[in-house]
Amino acid sequence: MQNIQLGWQPAAMLSTGLFTGALTGTAVGGRLPLGRSARLAGRAAAYLREAGLVAALYTLWQLACSVSVLGSAGAFERARQIARFEHAVRLPGEDRAQRLVVGHPLLTQAANWYYAAVHFAALGVLLVWLFSRHRQRYPEVRNVLVLLTGASLLIQLLPVAPPRLLPGYVDTAARYGQSVYNLSGVSVDELGAMPSVHVGWALLVAWAVLRVSPSRYRWWVLAHPVLTMAVVVVTANHWWLDGIVAGMLLVLSIAVVRLTATGFTAARLPRFAAGVDDGDAGRRRAGHGRQRLPHPVQADHAGDQLVGSYRAGAD
Repeated sequence: MQNIQLGWQPAAMLSTGLFTGALTGTAVGGRLPLGRSARLAGRAAAYLREAGLVAALYTLWQLACSVSVLGSAGAFERARQIARFEHAVRLPGEDRAQRLVVGHPLLTQAANWYYAAVHFAALGVLLVWLFSRHRQRYPEVRNVLVLLTGASLLIQLLPVAPPRLLPGYVDTAARYGQSVYNLSGVSVDELGAMPSVHVGWALLVAWAVLRVSPSRYRWWVLAHPVLTMAVVVVTANHWWLDGIVAGMLLVLSIAVVRLTATGFTAARLPRFAAGVDDGDAGRRRAGHGRQRLPHPVQADHAGDQLVGSYRAGAD
């Protein structure tokens, strides 16, 4: 299977082109008279700008995956440590999970295809749906995505070999010619098994849909992270622990985004709007120095006197 992921150089060119299109759309929309054409140009510029930002983040991700500050040192020993830890806490072995599918070629090939393609497709559909239908909820999900992916990349700088590179496990993608990795040798990004970005993104998709969609069928989205977790294990691309850590990172990313948003909002609002009651003293300070308006009746009398004086002068 050909690797459908863009390298960082094509991704950088794509991001540059999208940003250029966004700037062009903004300039064109600013010169058009107010109307349908101007609105369409502005809408297209917004889509291109956000797509350019996502492409730029993807570029950084691909660049980070191609660089390893620690090389492959210790990657296989860490993988064995994970296997021993999973055995100690009674998690089912990845080799046992593999035996459920390796005897079924069509099922195995479907799992390989799901691993290679669905995580990007599902995330892309989610972002487009949010940006077009739920624009006000989009920034929160995007910020969680950035934090989750960035944290995953930082951890992946510590290389960990996936199960398929160890004896006793089957590289199902290589068996059926569906591998997206370089089969001539172990590449850098192959040793970034911990945590599983596939599982993290699948959990993010499920969380966002459950949080935003009002549909009663939205719970079906939980099938995506369940299938993703099963697929990354039976294809021996990840350990169970890789998916568990990805879920923990997602929870942490959501908490950070929410706390940051809450703190920013509270800092911009007045104290009473943030839920702080200063009592009578605060209310007296707010009213101190304020000129007391005359009573409405007094204001009417003053107006009558002014009109009377004007008439007397005219006479």
